[in-house]
Amino acid sequence: MKLLLVQESDWLKRNQHQQHHLAELMSLKGHEIRVIDFPITWREESEQVLWSNREVYPDVKKIYDGAKATVIRPGFVHLPILEYISLMWTHYREIQQQLREFEPDVVVGFGILNSWIASRICGNTPFVYYWIDVLHELIPAAPFRWLGRLMERATLHKAIRTLAINKNLRDYMEDLSGKRTGLLGAGVSIFHFNKLNTILNRETMRKAYDVKENNILLFFMGWLYSFSGLAEVITSMKHRADKVKLLIVGDGDDYKRLATIRRELNLENRVFLAGKVGYDEIPKYIAAADVCILPAYPEHRIMKHIVPIKIYEYMAMGKPVLSTKLPAVISEFGDDGIVYVDKPEDMVSASMDMRVAVDIQKIQGWGTIANKFETILKGLCLKL
Repeated sequence: MKLLLVQESDWLKRNQHQQHHLAELMSLKGHEIRVIDFPITWREESEQVLWSNREVYPDVKKIYDGAKATVIRPGFVHLPILEYISLMWTHYREIQQQLREFEPDVVVGFGILNSWIASRICGNTPFVYYWIDVLHELIPAAPFRWLGRLMERATLHKAIRTLAINKNLRDYMEDLSGKRTGLLGAGVSIFHFNKLNTILNRETMRKAYDVKENNILLFFMGWLYSFSGLAEVITSMKHRADKVKLLIVGDGDDYKRLATIRRELNLENRVFLAGKVGYDEIPKYIAAADVCILPAYPEHRIMKHIVPIKIYEYMAMGKPVLSTKLPAVISEFGDDGIVYVDKPEDMVSASMDMRVAVDIQKIQGWGTIANKFETILKGLCLKL
């Protein structure tokens, strides 16, 4: 099959998500993959220009050796608001061109704007709308979120098949669209995330950060959003037993603030900011942990309907998870391997008495998820 994926996030720079795993594994199965993306963090570039030209990145691989995808980045205006207006035009033209020249068997949408466009112009080509997040809630400007929601609803109605990454998100999509939505959950790379990795790397990684066996090492990885709850966890450590330490892997919006809090509270020997780490290295860091944490604010609009993939990876390595009471996480896992607290500040004290068994049999590998994805897409092609 030829698959065209469309999204408004940066395929090259952002962390590995559901679409990266599925696209690359489908590539390894012999399918041809093209992606239309958007450099969402363009404001952070040191060299600013008014207009960027169309760019094509062939043979892109982020995770799996031998996998490849062609990433196409249409041009756009580098000005607030005008970036989205120009995106509508250039992505419309690009999707038209790909439908004409590439002739995809299926188009899969992961965004808002270009998914809305694709759902309207793909003609007889099946369009699948796959949600891994409530994207309109991620729009920075609040007045535009209602418009994003309207576009998502319209795209859901146009799609021949809709998919959600977790149960809570599926229920939200069905309420929004009034139509049945399929469930295709997240997985883990069994080769990378396993208990053997913990056995091999635990002692080495703890020694690298001077973590003793009688210490309790909390672990977090991922993009550091301001609502991640990590600032509260770090602040609460000042008044807790010295035996608890925290290792954070990742970068993002809140990195500098976390570094400042750590310095001001004199916690450099207990809070470790490792920065961004390559995908292959992440299991070594998880191996060092005693408890993995997800301290995000449960009431935050962005966190209501998502289950971060990191939870599956923590559990695949046999690590207990300490989470705030996030609705989607509770719906997905219940009490299996997870302990819940009311707020981030409670995590340090709760971690000192963790007794949780993790059932790794419930964790599916990405290969299994990719097989299901392939079956769904092939089924759509056969119906034509």
